[in-house]
Amino acid sequence: MAHRTQRHRTQGHRTQGHLTQRPLARRPLTRRTRTLLAAALLAALAGCGSGDPGEGAAPVKKAAPAVPKPAAAPAGLPGMPPPLDPKDVYAADRPDKLSPVVKNFPSRVYVPNTNSNTVSVIDPATYQVVETIPVGIQPQHVVPSWDLKTLWVNNNRGHTLTPIDPATGVAGKPVEVHDPYNLYFTPNGKYAVVMASLDRELVFRDPHTMERKKTVPVSCYGVNHADFSADGRYFVVSCEFSGELLKVDTERMEVIGQQKLPFEGAMPQDVKLSPDGRTFYIADMMAHGMWVLDGAKFTTPTLLPTGKGAHGLYISRDSREMYVPNRGEGSISVFDFEKDRLTKKWWLPDGGSPDMGGVSADGKVLWLSGRYDSEVYAIDTTTGKQLARIPVGGGPHGLAVYPQPGRYSLGHTGVFR
Repeated sequence: MAHRTQRHRTQGHRTQGHLTQRPLARRPLTRRTRTLLAAALLAALAGCGSGDPGEGAAPVKKAAPAVPKPAAAPAGLPGMPPPLDPKDVYAADRPDKLSPVVKNFPSRVYVPNTNSNTVSVIDPATYQVVETIPVGIQPQHVVPSWDLKTLWVNNNRGHTLTPIDPATGVAGKPVEVHDPYNLYFTPNGKYAVVMASLDRELVFRDPHTMERKKTVPVSCYGVNHADFSADGRYFVVSCEFSGELLKVDTERMEVIGQQKLPFEGAMPQDVKLSPDGRTFYIADMMAHGMWVLDGAKFTTPTLLPTGKGAHGLYISRDSREMYVPNRGEGSISVFDFEKDRLTKKWWLPDGGSPDMGGVSADGKVLWLSGRYDSEVYAIDTTTGKQLARIPVGGGPHGLAVYPQPGRYSLGHTGVFR
């Protein structure tokens, strides 16, 4: 809790001089002395009056009332880069606003094929697979590191993370990490947070070496996705298999809230913060919509239906819209933040299973994996038209479009701020 410090004004007290007189008995007052004393007394009485000061008199200044300072906004997580715009957490994600770290990286789409144990690499200029990289068992997501320099492939059942250098596309030596279903980074870059889904743990690790720093056991089942508050001090986690949400204190690395979603059989998936930082949205593939949550209060959320099998959540480059792929019906719903409602729905020709993905650096194309169809979709973000349908390996899941605009990555398939 932020404490407001009130300034107290210390006023100086004027000290009046006292006239020291000799005893009257020793020296009688002359007529002239008495006249002078009477004039002095009249002048003093005039100075104490409540009327306007006479000509040449100094004006009486009244002390201005003390104005209390407004309460300061809660300080952000120590070490977190300050927001570019307090009204938009995605202000750093504007079209083609690439960090100097990534501006020379080749533009690629990295697709983890869960059933093929590979990553398909697509050239977005040609819509062609230009390389296939062998990785560990059951890769789930391709995750940009906090410092933007590495792509981590989450080999869930292989219990490893495979690093890929996005400058060259070359995979490095796998790092042993148990049950890495998904991966996030704290906003200050201090820790990586592994979503150990089957282990029922949140594991805080060194963001470079992946050395374990703290393990946080959870009582829910299937931790999988998350997003951080605007100030970075807490994050909301979805628990897929028990239909629950967690609220976690980032700095203390402790669960500080937990609730069951009010829908029988709920399966929450992706989590995304609104641009103004006030609301969390959680896609739910069984409730067929997204939950709208006040993260600060962490009260019971309300459900906004979008379509069958709602799964991913992706923000447009102008922060005005959010794309919601509905995996169970082959559609993408478009949510308008200012209007606070769904405004469009795009249907994939010939159906499909749009799942996870990201937006191109220029904001013109939405890339999504086709989870059950061994394909990837490229969709025009202006018209909703399908631009390409590209064959890849089996079970494509959390693909990453890279590079993307932003100063640092919070993880998943690319949450940049």
